[in-house]
Amino acid sequence: MPSIADEIASRRTFAIISHPDAGKTTLTEKLLLYTGTIQSAGSVKGKSSSKHAVSDWMDIEKQRGISVTSSVLQFTYGGCCVNILDTPGHQDFSEDTYRTLMAADAAVMVIDGAKGVEAQTVKLFRVCALRGIPIFTFVNKLDREIRDPFELMEEIENVLGIGTCPMNWPIGSGRNFRGVFDRASRHVLAFEGDGRANASKKVNEIEAELGDAALDELIGAENHRNLMDDIELLDGAADEFDLAAVRAGKLSPVFFGSALTNFGVEPFLKDFLRLAPAPSAHTDALTGEPVEPTDDFSGFVFKIQANMDRNHRDRIAFLRICSGRFERGMDAFHVQGNRKIKLATGTAMMADDRATVDEAFAGDIVGLFDPGIFSIGDTVCSGRKRVQFSGIPTFAPEHFARVSQVDTMKRKQFVKGMEELAQEGAIQIFRELGAGMESVIVGVVGTLQFDVLEQRLKSEYRVEVRRQPLGYTDIRWVANEPGEVDVAALNLTRDTLRVEDMRGGKLLLFTSPWNVDWATDHNPTLKLSEFGNVTF
Repeated sequence: MPSIADEIASRRTFAIISHPDAGKTTLTEKLLLYTGTIQSAGSVKGKSSSKHAVSDWMDIEKQRGISVTSSVLQFTYGGCCVNILDTPGHQDFSEDTYRTLMAADAAVMVIDGAKGVEAQTVKLFRVCALRGIPIFTFVNKLDREIRDPFELMEEIENVLGIGTCPMNWPIGSGRNFRGVFDRASRHVLAFEGDGRANASKKVNEIEAELGDAALDELIGAENHRNLMDDIELLDGAADEFDLAAVRAGKLSPVFFGSALTNFGVEPFLKDFLRLAPAPSAHTDALTGEPVEPTDDFSGFVFKIQANMDRNHRDRIAFLRICSGRFERGMDAFHVQGNRKIKLATGTAMMADDRATVDEAFAGDIVGLFDPGIFSIGDTVCSGRKRVQFSGIPTFAPEHFARVSQVDTMKRKQFVKGMEELAQEGAIQIFRELGAGMESVIVGVVGTLQFDVLEQRLKSEYRVEVRRQPLGYTDIRWVANEPGEVDVAALNLTRDTLRVEDMRGGKLLLFTSPWNVDWATDHNPTLKLSEFGNVTF
């Protein structure tokens, strides 16, 4: 029977990041296909797909062909237990991606071979770089015409500031795509499609040695000559592979392939699992000391999701296990709540499908039933020694709207829906001082979150709402001690709004930075803070 240390060593937990429409969710689906987790893969878009992506389970994701919430997918392959964190590609949901990256030990960065490094890729890369986690690059869409591979490597290095080491090399692209050359085995993996626009089955990969006369027939004489020239240049000029640099986030192994046609996916998966790190130590914020993966059980909540099972109106807190072993029914301590709790049920996730798990180990993601006690960033631990991990920052909202229910008879459902969705962290809700919940002010990072809010209130809580955009652009938290200032009596411009959050914290909404300066200039004792703001 494997020891706890052996179980932990077999874990690989990673997030997949990309700019919208680079093929991130499609790659996730094909990884599941190759591991036998699913029998046929659904693409996010495309008429040829008969089903939707497993990781896209919300109605709005299926309707619009986008991923708007992080999904957790777990499978076993090659002796490893793999936890994939599939993140939203749309920039309006960057704070959900940020929180998810806090739970990952590595990241796979998917790049569209025709477009190169795009804006959202840069933002997400910087979050990974701040944490120093390894980044593996998958250059996608070789089934279409792509830019010169050398230019792509140079752009990754210049824009992202990370070294690159190509693990394979493409042979043509688009209609001339013939396969890739594997630099480690010195073999050519020849592309052979199944004649469908969106391949749903595995493809055969044919091995042949570079320089073999048979390659002229297999990939074409011109492609063969170009490949030999490229490989000679790479062998002489490209960065040498250095595992220590990869693990430190200084060097990114680069793989070329086509997720849509399945080509290059399985070789990438095998190399990734071989090179990616197992779970490592996390830092105890209370003492500054490392919490080793083999220590007593501990973990932190990085995501809360309501209504994954609409029949039961449940709330699931996603817990990243940092150390030790989770056992169903175990006693634990909720640090922020300062209370003992029983972890009666743990679930393993496959998007919105789940199965009860009896045990899990450091590196795994488990879903805990949440009766309303958990918040994002909370720590759960067991053993005599209490540990606490650093909290997860909250993005300051950039767009605001007043939201009210259409049917006043559904006030109870409206209040419940707004509070539960706000607890997930995708939206923040405020109310004017002294006002009730008949009408609330919603703050979001991206405007698409308003659409998701309306869709989920309608489908999950049976509540239709009105939305009125508001012109506020800046939000500040009143940082004074309680009773130190009277917020209602502050000297403010007429278009500044006094609000409070669901925990009673006092905030001010401004229409311009000039109004912020007015508030501080005309209220000498007022202390304002940009609470929880994450900047790149």
